[in-house]
Amino acid sequence: MTTSLPIQDGSSKPKLKLTNQLSASSSPYVRAHANNATEWQLWSPESLALARKENRLIFLSSGYSACHWCHVMERESFQDPGVARILNDNFIPIKIDREERPDIDRIYMNYVSRISLERLIKGIGNDLLNSATAIQVQATTGSGGWPLNVFLTPDLEPVFGGTYWPGPNAMDGPSMKGHIGFVEVLEKIVKAWKEQQDKCLASAKDILQQLKEFTDEGLKGQTATEGNEILEIDLLEEAYQHFLTRYDTVNGGFGTAPKFPTPVNLAFLLRLSSLSSVVEDIVGDMECEKAKFMAITTLRNMNRGGLHDHIGNGFARYSVTADWSLPHFEKMLYDNAQLISVFLDAYLLNKDSEMLDAALDAADYLCYGPLSHKDGGFYSAEDADSYASKGDTEKREGAFYIWDKKELIKILGAQDADICAKYWNVRTDGNIDPDKDIHDEFLRQNVLQITQTPKQVGDMLGLTEATFVEKIRNARIKLREYREKERPRPNLDDKILTGWNGLAIAALSRLAAALEFVNPEKSKKYLDFAIRAARFIKTNVFEPRNFSLKRVWRDSPGVTQAFADDYAFLIHGLLYLYEATFDVSWLRWAHNLQAAQTKLFWDEAQGGFFSTERGASDLILRLKDGMDSAEPSTNGISAANLYRLGNYLGDTSFGGLASKTCHAFSTELMQHPFLFSSMLQSVVASNLGTGTVILTGKKTNPEVIAYKEKLRKRLFINRSILFMDPADKNEDIDWLLGKNEILRESLKGTETKARLQICDNRSCQILKDAEELEHAFADLG
Repeated sequence: MTTSLPIQDGSSKPKLKLTNQLSASSSPYVRAHANNATEWQLWSPESLALARKENRLIFLSSGYSACHWCHVMERESFQDPGVARILNDNFIPIKIDREERPDIDRIYMNYVSRISLERLIKGIGNDLLNSATAIQVQATTGSGGWPLNVFLTPDLEPVFGGTYWPGPNAMDGPSMKGHIGFVEVLEKIVKAWKEQQDKCLASAKDILQQLKEFTDEGLKGQTATEGNEILEIDLLEEAYQHFLTRYDTVNGGFGTAPKFPTPVNLAFLLRLSSLSSVVEDIVGDMECEKAKFMAITTLRNMNRGGLHDHIGNGFARYSVTADWSLPHFEKMLYDNAQLISVFLDAYLLNKDSEMLDAALDAADYLCYGPLSHKDGGFYSAEDADSYASKGDTEKREGAFYIWDKKELIKILGAQDADICAKYWNVRTDGNIDPDKDIHDEFLRQNVLQITQTPKQVGDMLGLTEATFVEKIRNARIKLREYREKERPRPNLDDKILTGWNGLAIAALSRLAAALEFVNPEKSKKYLDFAIRAARFIKTNVFEPRNFSLKRVWRDSPGVTQAFADDYAFLIHGLLYLYEATFDVSWLRWAHNLQAAQTKLFWDEAQGGFFSTERGASDLILRLKDGMDSAEPSTNGISAANLYRLGNYLGDTSFGGLASKTCHAFSTELMQHPFLFSSMLQSVVASNLGTGTVILTGKKTNPEVIAYKEKLRKRLFINRSILFMDPADKNEDIDWLLGKNEILRESLKGTETKARLQICDNRSCQILKDAEELEHAFADLG
């Protein structure tokens, strides 16, 4: 039962009546709460001023469209009249989209996942809220998650926070035994603010001070001096050892359930042996091979498991189970973009066709699935929850993706259904562990997963592998057609985020380049999607007068200015788009965006890039993003971008900024190198330098084509590739030639012949033929 509480202010002034403001938002996630019983406000100067005027706590709830537990909490609590009455009468309830305002979300997630738990362990503040221990253990177990729910003072200092709390009608279930419900949390917060406001404020100020100290501690970097490199290559060996100790030898992946793909960590492990022979010597040949094995085994199990949508392409955000069999079914643009790249890495290193097929699968999901905007660019995500069939009134998790054995028989016929059931592990009673089905959503249902190879199943059934593969191909077509026709698709988060589109541009550009001589038709199609996405971003969210960006587009540009990750990820994408097309205009735009990023976000005192611009009045902290998460860190990607720009332009000052970026995080990097996977390749560059492969000559010259084909087959990490045809002339080419003297000299005499040279630290070696190139590859990182 919910409890109706009096408002916190006992005076006789008129009761504040809030009205829901969310229909004014451009965020699909925020707008979806416009008809809640909770009278949500937008994060705006007016709402924050209202909290100060009324002396009310702010209840801040942050989530995103594809978040399953966000929808559960909305259904159980925010639509409940009794819960809404408590929120409306005692708080200023504010709803934000974490993808639109990651700056706000990160600040308070830091509190919930780190400071709040630390205070609990130390016993700080437990006299403030009765049963605070029980509440905080539930709220902060693990590393935090969404929805993020935080109570803030009118000055935006956090008082208390957590993630999902069960609503009143959910507390009766056996799975909720021992849990604290949302109503009880609200009652205790209201009572504490009413009776112990001074203690609440003092505690909040103490929390803010802890947050500042925590942030400052992580930013106490050191500066490298000539010949004295603080960040050494040994850090890569330490990071490798961490992943080795957490590796799941049975299922692949690291640690226990839930398991996230974390492509940035897999890319680190794959690339260890390709960074440099020096790295291989320090880490060890066998260790580098083991690292590659761990990554490829993990990728293979993810690709064959339930994380992969075997009917409609793409990968879900994470697995509930250690064996990758049961996903949370939301599909995110940033996950699938990164997975294209890491599967491609695995293919380039091992030439394993399964890895290439997985990369193509994820790319097809981006390009030909619901995430593709008709004018270019990519939407953000698909929801986990949907209606099982047309006419249903209640959504279920994974309803679009799961199958009953009887359905397969109905669609495919008994014989083909039996063949597919053996391949995809479909059982009459379902293949989902009942212990993982707390809401009874998966009774007799199956998540498709491959447990045996086509050859193994074919042999078992007396079919040739080719015949079996053809049957599976036809079954996929029929099941996809049925699914699209009979099942409502999950909701689409149709906002276009600048940074995530940068990751997609990078992935598709890399894939197109790798396929140029393997499958020219597919290469051209993927490259076209990358170009269209880049043009969409340039047309719709880029301001050419000052080279600035907006964070989001949905029907029109949003009001939120882009953050540092938007600049970094877009630059990252444009640099790969340049290498896929050798169109200098993309390189020039990346250079201009880098200048804007440095101007807006660079820390002159310590180095590195802040996440937000200076002077934001609605933020209590200015953070730097150094550690990787589901997305690579802003500073890890920025350091790599800077090194690459320096290579393209022949300008060592970019490398200086890159080194300072790495050293801004030196304290934490040396303590926990495994948290900085994306930055470690730049640590290698900081120690050993980077290089450029320069190819010049007529693009129709057979020798040029042969060189380019060999380059496309390789994985280059701390090397940039430049190509120029001496016959090409335009303003962008003149700009590049004006900056890169080595490239300018390389063009001389290449009207009739090809020239390939490898440059390191301003010293270049001209290669005589393709055979010499093969020998040089051994030393190229």
